[in-house]
Amino acid sequence: MTEVNGQQIPIKKGKNRAFGSFERVLAFRYIKGKKRDGFISVISGFSFLGIMLGVATLIIVMSVMNGFREELTSKILGMNGHIVLSGRSVNLPEYNQIAQYVRDVEGVVSAAPVIDGGVLASGRGENSGAYVRGMFENDIKDLPLISEKIVFGTLDGFDKRDHVAIGSRMAAKFGVTVGDAISLISPNGSVTPFGVSPRQKDYVIAAIFEVGESRFDSQFVLMPFAEAQLYFNKEANASAVEIITENPDDIEGIKNEISRLTQENKLDLYMVDWQQNNAAFFSALMVERNVMFLILMLIVIIASFNIISGMIMLVKDKSHDIAILRTMGAGRATIQRVFFMTGGIIGFSGTLFGFILGVVVCANIESIRQFISYLTQTAIFSPELYFLSELPAKMQMEEIITIVVSALFMSLLATLYPSFRASKTDPVKALRFE
Repeated sequence: MTEVNGQQIPIKKGKNRAFGSFERVLAFRYIKGKKRDGFISVISGFSFLGIMLGVATLIIVMSVMNGFREELTSKILGMNGHIVLSGRSVNLPEYNQIAQYVRDVEGVVSAAPVIDGGVLASGRGENSGAYVRGMFENDIKDLPLISEKIVFGTLDGFDKRDHVAIGSRMAAKFGVTVGDAISLISPNGSVTPFGVSPRQKDYVIAAIFEVGESRFDSQFVLMPFAEAQLYFNKEANASAVEIITENPDDIEGIKNEISRLTQENKLDLYMVDWQQNNAAFFSALMVERNVMFLILMLIVIIASFNIISGMIMLVKDKSHDIAILRTMGAGRATIQRVFFMTGGIIGFSGTLFGFILGVVVCANIESIRQFISYLTQTAIFSPELYFLSELPAKMQMEEIITIVVSALFMSLLATLYPSFRASKTDPVKALRFE
């Protein structure tokens, strides 16, 4: 029997199995410590908090960035085609023929002719730049991001009226609602002997949508396709044909098939997909995501260094106990495992509580944002800057596993040197002056 921190623990030379009850009890006792070991306990506590906060911060930040990317991607793809076919000039006269060809390609959900153009929109004394998109009623209703986000009015009979649909932010800015009129001014109007005169026309608002992306809600105007042809002098033309696919991440095969069809029918088209259109944007998001992961991982590394310093101090403070244990029959491997478990418990518990804290915060991130905004009376995650009306968080299991495993690995790695140093303690030197 030997006494460790006031507790009698039996030691039988060669009988204690690795990470057995003796080693576990001793490791937990060293973590708890005595009153005279208060400074060491404080260091252990800070190590625990550092790892917990590091893991939680990593999970929260990476989940928010994943949610930010997914929300923006869904909004961008919800309003724009996965593949866009346009003519070599500004007009596309064969749009009906092209759309029919493309609809027969496997993996294509829809192919919609569109007419795009920039205008100046005004209403009740307010002016703003706007982006007009002319589409058929059925094609608009095939876009869930629009058809399921109508907050006022309806799209029924949209093709048969000189009406438009606008976003909720534009409606709020102009102070208009369904049934009111807005004025659209295009620089490309009628050709006169004195040049091209701007075209201005008033349109009644048939519907107001809110997709949750500030650019679309504040700048997008939907117009009937036939009316857009007249307004933008397109006559029997379209600007492009936008294609929606079943899987936007796997469109190479569809692009190859469309290229084959257009070549067979001698159609001179320019094809671009959503990844090419937004390459710079998504590349910037990916770089930012990777850099943030590396920067925030430094928090866990610093906490791991705290484990090293705390364990070294613990080993030095417990050198007398180590010497007694060695003389009572505890081998070097036993001593090493005791201190390895001591540091490992700190790392494991910090990682576990950090994981729980990160998941809880991610699950309630929008409520937390609203609460902080209420307390500080400031706009946290402003839609005007970040394009989204809510703070998103998307937890990915593979990423969380990577974070947890990395934190555990660094925590256990930090305990190797202190535990090895403890196992090398010479009992004769440690007890010489006792």
